[in-house]
Amino acid sequence: MIRRAVIAGLLLAALSGCSTLDYYAHLAQGQYRLLAARQPITELLAAPSTDARLRARLQLALDARAFASDVLALPRNGSYTDYADVGRPWVLKNLFAAQAFSLEPVEQCFPIAGCVAYRGYYDAARADQEAARLKAEGYDVFIGDVPAFSTLGWFDDPVLNTMLRWDDDELIGTVFHELAHQRLYLPGDTAFNESFASFVEREGLRRWQAARGLPEAGSLRSVRAEQFIALMLRLRERLQAVYDSGQTDDAKRSAKAQAITTMRDEYRALRDGEWQGYAGYDDFVNGEINNAKLVPFGLYHALIPGFARLFEAAGRDLPAFYKAAEKLSKADPDARRQALETPTAPLP
Repeated sequence: MIRRAVIAGLLLAALSGCSTLDYYAHLAQGQYRLLAARQPITELLAAPSTDARLRARLQLALDARAFASDVLALPRNGSYTDYADVGRPWVLKNLFAAQAFSLEPVEQCFPIAGCVAYRGYYDAARADQEAARLKAEGYDVFIGDVPAFSTLGWFDDPVLNTMLRWDDDELIGTVFHELAHQRLYLPGDTAFNESFASFVEREGLRRWQAARGLPEAGSLRSVRAEQFIALMLRLRERLQAVYDSGQTDDAKRSAKAQAITTMRDEYRALRDGEWQGYAGYDDFVNGEINNAKLVPFGLYHALIPGFARLFEAAGRDLPAFYKAAEKLSKADPDARRQALETPTAPLP
């Protein structure tokens, strides 16, 4: 169990950052409670009282954890060998903010993680309060539920109950994704970090399925998710064109609303046609759509094609790919972004 003194030390170090004592104290308390709730998965597997479904899910997570190190060359440590139940369907609330005519996130800066495109809260009320403040100042805001996160190797991150809510691919992929952050993390570049981890997650799942003779990623759920992501990325492109135009603010506001209406029409055509009425994304689409809500799509998905090119250039060898990605992480930020965004740009 982690000692309070360790958390206190991290808190004191964090006070040199840009946020308040109260906010960091809430983070320290939340992290302490999470780590204190850990139980070794092997003990839970051996306990006769462990629910059969939970036992199966934890065994799968443990198998994915071993595969991550044995096959994907991801860090071998104590992360994801424990289990913790946080008593709710999310572990954190992430608050995203963006200006009315920009898809660039308002960044938050921290001593260890650097500047990131969101601010995390263990307390939902705190997130709501900050969102209301930012909205009153004219920002677009969005609060998203977070099922898992990485402490970048500072602690042994546990498998959480929040990670067990979805299907096998989602659970396995989350383990790969979070361990990828421990393998490579670039402070100050959220899009690089999240797209890198998302690519490793995809490639890891492909190899996992191949090793077990399972159908390659392409289940109906996966296909729908990819189509929905593509829909959101198209909306981002349309909005970026609007924001880059020389129109007045009123004209931009009207064009922004029209682009969102077009997206909703395209979604409903997809839902009622190819998806045969599947309405799993209705709540997202019918809710408020704004720049902040679109930020995660740019962070987690926009640079994946660039990392795919880097992977091919590395001969589809993961250790070589990691080295190339690490080299790219040290490049000038503009050159790094161009290398990942432009199909014809030279790679390291």
